[in-house]
Amino acid sequence: MAKVAFIGLGVMGFPMAGHLKEKGGHEVTVYNRTASKASDWAGKYGGKTASTPAEAAKDADFVFTCVGNDDDLRSVTLGDTGVLAGMKPGAILIDNTTASAEVARELEAAAKAKGVGFIDAPVSGGQAGAENGVLTVMCGGDEAVFERARPVIDAYARMVGLMGPAGAGQLTKMMNQICIAGLVQGLAESIHFGKQAGLDIEKVIEVISKGAAGSWQMENRYKTMNAGKYDFGFAVDWMRKDLDIVLTEARRNGAKLPVTALVDQFYGDVQAMGGKRWDTSSLLARLEKK
Repeated sequence: MAKVAFIGLGVMGFPMAGHLKEKGGHEVTVYNRTASKASDWAGKYGGKTASTPAEAAKDADFVFTCVGNDDDLRSVTLGDTGVLAGMKPGAILIDNTTASAEVARELEAAAKAKGVGFIDAPVSGGQAGAENGVLTVMCGGDEAVFERARPVIDAYARMVGLMGPAGAGQLTKMMNQICIAGLVQGLAESIHFGKQAGLDIEKVIEVISKGAAGSWQMENRYKTMNAGKYDFGFAVDWMRKDLDIVLTEARRNGAKLPVTALVDQFYGDVQAMGGKRWDTSSLLARLEKK
């Protein structure tokens, strides 16, 4: 058992922190900007709450952050009330936010200056993966720090891998989102085509999902897409945030991402339709718009 702090109790962080308490058996203190959510978490799992990130991190062996973006991450890690102000030397900061590789490297440098280890560890698997404790965790950092952190991360993960130095976890998550963007657009076009052709979508997917066209997105999203229901999983607003990170990094490293850039524009269309909180499979709604 370790002393753990968890900062950020959104749809992902809330259950992840719960797994650290229940499955991992750790002593967990939580902080959330909306204090009532931290109180709700403590009421459900029996952990402690703190009034600032620094207070939550005090005496913790491992501190987890899972917030919205680069600026949110800086606000809960740096400054007088950030976790680094409260962390003890030798502790490890593990960031589960999907953020830029740049901020990951920035935080690693700040952590090292405090004598603290750092791992950027964005996750994939969505809300269901977080709730079921089966997330894929893509890590960047020093190998020795990773090996210490891995048994703790395992509480909410199915797969945990070290991808390289600080920032490599975020770069891997970017690749993940590139793949998803193209897959969902292809699936949306396929279902739209099948409907226009008068085919039975259920029968078609039953067959093609067992061949080379099969994917997680097909298996888990085609039924709700076919039914025109888009309130499951990862929101369009979040995906556009992630794709902005991807495209910014691509401009920096010279990668050519024509399909990703196009799908990002398509998600902009979905937002304009009122689908900001629809899940990413709502690309089909754009094609079916009259």
